[in-house]
Amino acid sequence: SHMSFGMSWWRVVARRGPCWCTLIARCYKQRANRERPFNLRKVLLLEKTSRYEFERGRYKYASLSEEDLRNLVRASSIAPTNGAEVRKVQRQDYCEDDVHWADAVISAGGDGTFLLAASKVCDSKKLVFGINTDPDRSEGYLCLPVHFTHNFPLAIHKLRSGNFRYCREQPVPVHFQQIPFSALNEVFIGESLSSRYKFFILVINCKLIYRQLAEASYYEISIDDGPWEKQKSSGINICTGSGSTAWSYNVNKVTKETVQDILKLGKVIFYKFCASLIFDPEEVIMQYSVREPIVNRVYSCTRPRGFAHRVSVRSRCWDACLVLDGAISFEFNDGAVATLAVNPNNALRTLNLRE
Repeated sequence: SHMSFGMSWWRVVARRGPCWCTLIARCYKQRANRERPFNLRKVLLLEKTSRYEFERGRYKYASLSEEDLRNLVRASSIAPTNGAEVRKVQRQDYCEDDVHWADAVISAGGDGTFLLAASKVCDSKKLVFGINTDPDRSEGYLCLPVHFTHNFPLAIHKLRSGNFRYCREQPVPVHFQQIPFSALNEVFIGESLSSRYKFFILVINCKLIYRQLAEASYYEISIDDGPWEKQKSSGINICTGSGSTAWSYNVNKVTKETVQDILKLGKVIFYKFCASLIFDPEEVIMQYSVREPIVNRVYSCTRPRGFAHRVSVRSRCWDACLVLDGAISFEFNDGAVATLAVNPNNALRTLNLRE
């Protein structure tokens, strides 16, 4: 039979030694990791609002630096060739109809532009990826590596030849008043003033007194359907693997100086701890972080950070908001309940080009 033939063939090869086995296993792995060539036919190119366009909208004559002009030229040159039909849209005109029309959505900008592109893609089979057109000002963690910015035709060649691997990044759908959005990076829940700084300037007896407005967020939280716990803090950050290098990472990381002061050991512990905060965007899990929890006789915080499959939050706030990817905000006041859980069926289809 076919099965017995395959087994006997493997035995024959195995007798030739471990080198042959390693070679064949490696060949199978390479074939398994190689995707079918992706033929770009209809491409939607979402362009960032450039400094030039912003200034042109404000003034008739814009004063731009040489670097600003270089970035404008670079962004305008990002377009697949070889017969692909390309439709360019600005962020203010981007809509679901454009997404339905395209085979692939490409963002030309930074991480913010990519998050906007992903926010309107509901089809888990539609390809989405980003090109960082301004590497000097944007980290571009969610985009392709920087060297493809300067050689975009190479990226298209790898895509057409199948020299890439699909990645399935897990967005977080929010079950709260039937919100029709998902967050690819993070969800923040807290009082409105917890997410920004404001100051009152009072003049008393010719003295300036600065008073910061910062109201604690009061809520109840349940992790993985566990018991509810009353908490007060500066808010909750719940992120995916895609967002584990952004706000969540900076909330939880320790500095090298802190480690040096406490243990006098330095970099090893610092890098190990910070590396533990980052996880694969394809993992079906979330990381939650309670910012600056208040712990006393009334309020507790037994698990200020950790990983979970499901997070539920019941608001006890008066002027709170629920923010998706730092862009879309909803009121989240006393009595409102939000449940966050990753659904693998809604994964965003991106790619990893092979070097």
